[in-house]
Amino acid sequence: MPLFLGTVFSVRASGRLDTDTLPSRILKPVTVQTTFRDSITYLPDVVGVTIYSGKKTNFIKLDPVSSNLSQNNIRQAFAKIPGITTWDMDGAGTQLNIGSRGTDSHRSIEMNMRQNGYNTNSDIFGYPENHYTAPLQGIQEVHLVRGSASLQFGSQFGGMMNFVMKQGDANKPVSFESEQTRGSNNFFNSYNALGGTVGKIRYYAYYDDRSGDGWRPNSKFHYHAYYANLEYRFSKKGSIALQFSRMDYVQQIAGGLTDQQFQQNAQQSLRSRNFFSPEINIPAMIFRYSFSENTKLKITSNALFGQRNSVQFINAPIIPDTVNNQTGLYNNRQVDRDYYTSFATEARVLHTYSLGKQKAVLSGGFRYSNELTKRRQKGVGTTAADFDLSATGYGVDLRFRTHNYAFFAENIFYLNKRFSITPGFRYEIINSDLSGVINNASSPVGYQGNRSFPLFGTGIEYKTGKNTQVYANISQAYRPYLYSFITPKDRLDLVDPDLKDSKGYDIDFGYRGSYNNLLQFDVNLFYLYYGNRVGLITKSDAGNTPYLYTTNIGDAVSKGAEAYVELSLSKLCNPSNNYAGLVIFQSLSYTHARYTRGMLADHLVNTSVVGNRVENTPEWMSKTGLQFQKGRFSSTLQYSYTGMNYNDALNTVASANGVTGMVPAYHLWDWSGSFSFSKNYRLSAGVNNLTNETYFNRRITMYPGPGILPADGRTFYLSLSVKL
Repeated sequence: MPLFLGTVFSVRASGRLDTDTLPSRILKPVTVQTTFRDSITYLPDVVGVTIYSGKKTNFIKLDPVSSNLSQNNIRQAFAKIPGITTWDMDGAGTQLNIGSRGTDSHRSIEMNMRQNGYNTNSDIFGYPENHYTAPLQGIQEVHLVRGSASLQFGSQFGGMMNFVMKQGDANKPVSFESEQTRGSNNFFNSYNALGGTVGKIRYYAYYDDRSGDGWRPNSKFHYHAYYANLEYRFSKKGSIALQFSRMDYVQQIAGGLTDQQFQQNAQQSLRSRNFFSPEINIPAMIFRYSFSENTKLKITSNALFGQRNSVQFINAPIIPDTVNNQTGLYNNRQVDRDYYTSFATEARVLHTYSLGKQKAVLSGGFRYSNELTKRRQKGVGTTAADFDLSATGYGVDLRFRTHNYAFFAENIFYLNKRFSITPGFRYEIINSDLSGVINNASSPVGYQGNRSFPLFGTGIEYKTGKNTQVYANISQAYRPYLYSFITPKDRLDLVDPDLKDSKGYDIDFGYRGSYNNLLQFDVNLFYLYYGNRVGLITKSDAGNTPYLYTTNIGDAVSKGAEAYVELSLSKLCNPSNNYAGLVIFQSLSYTHARYTRGMLADHLVNTSVVGNRVENTPEWMSKTGLQFQKGRFSSTLQYSYTGMNYNDALNTVASANGVTGMVPAYHLWDWSGSFSFSKNYRLSAGVNNLTNETYFNRRITMYPGPGILPADGRTFYLSLSVKL
């Protein structure tokens, strides 16, 4: 059971939720001070053209005062969202690894990740890892919907997370913000942005440059991110916005360790020639039009062009990367390259109407996407030590394409002023094909999979008071099988021709709200059924030769509770005090995730996994915070606890090469402080992993390991911010 600590101090100015509406006039800003920080709440029934009534949702406004945004520190930025699993690979912040309720957090592969409403996953239907990472300094709001997101947003059991980017100042023709950060291990981050409003045009653009040597040797990185948004309001009813995002980086990978090596020196590195480099470009267009106060249209179109590149000596950490005695050179490295090209259009309409004496709200739409991934792997790379993607040949050369069509609708029926019910459905059509060559396969690879299926769900909401409500939801969800599942690894490997997409459902029941500027809370129970998980079992051919067979291997269930409570100690001690800054919060989750059916191949022997823990899923996670603010000074102290887990479905306790095994529980402390010289200048500082805990939360069999990936020890940072 985690330690319940915490204490947080703050003053808060209320902020407006971005609602995608089209205001006909711009009002002068009004600031209202209250006890609560404007950093977390739930989403209202309707935001723009999207319905959130009766769903488990989170809404946070990222706080540069209490979080280390310059390093994309998710542990701090998302501290008030219970149940989020993250992967602390390094302090570079080049990846956002997010999971939820028993889903894998590796590059948010089981999350439907979005920016301003459009997908950023590299290939949502075949290779949904999210290589694109925006700097948290450029994000205004984060919207999270758990399993009930499937009806409006599509696949992935982890839910939908949407980053709403910052916009230009509505009251200035030109505004400028800049934050320069220095930190341990030669860390440097420079974030610079320009925005404003001139007539009918509103604009915002940023450039972020981040570099460092890393906590471990052989961990240097250099990251760039660009974003531009130009919005033209052509009338009081409509607007069109053109956006462009780009992210690229080159990161040296220190490699994995065995358990013994980790215990000897967690900071050591046995790899100096491994590198990883993605490049992602996302142009987008967003069209909004209000036909009337009751009918709104939003059309979003975006493309994604990019690539993922790695060059590695990819062996277990017990195999040293040394000079070959016969050649006098290092061994050749492996080069893997993916190229992504996708296009998607999503149209949504929201219509408010009367049904008898009560109001009703309908939201529906259509989505089309066309995604192409070209994969070239197992290339014979150079014997050099630098980042060099030169290759003499590729053992894998594949082409994957997916066409997707989806229709969806949800309707809020308000039965009275307190009670509403929101049924909905989604119909998916997925057409996939694969072609290409794998050198060690017995014949050219070819596959076609055309399938379609409906999804249904219903949410209910009952307002128990002015600021409190009970909510419940049940929604079906699914996850398409990945390209890797239908690609044989060896000439003897076979794939089940009747392989099915993983399907299941998510149930939520909760109570949330606030009381008298004193208490804010959201407590819920959940149940997630994850059916038809894909894996490998062993079979034998006619000659009794064993081979691995990819098929649907079983089912898993995750159930538990998520709770967030925030208490104003200032208000508690002095009920008339609405401005002081002392708040404590507790974010806690319990997840009981187990396999209920299935088996896996273990050294060519089929082994039952029934009753085993779902991999990479801690049972207990807790974050407790203490924030203080008085005048121009603020301080935040945060405690985090994450329970133990296993990284494989067989629940292996340990292995000689460190690739599979238990991930021990760990405790962390983080501190940050800030002093504002004026409304335009702020100096911030902080310490990550204050007690210098030696820990890891990831073992991995592939990039960027294999083996244990140690997290960073104690590091410091100092930032100077200017906003004019």
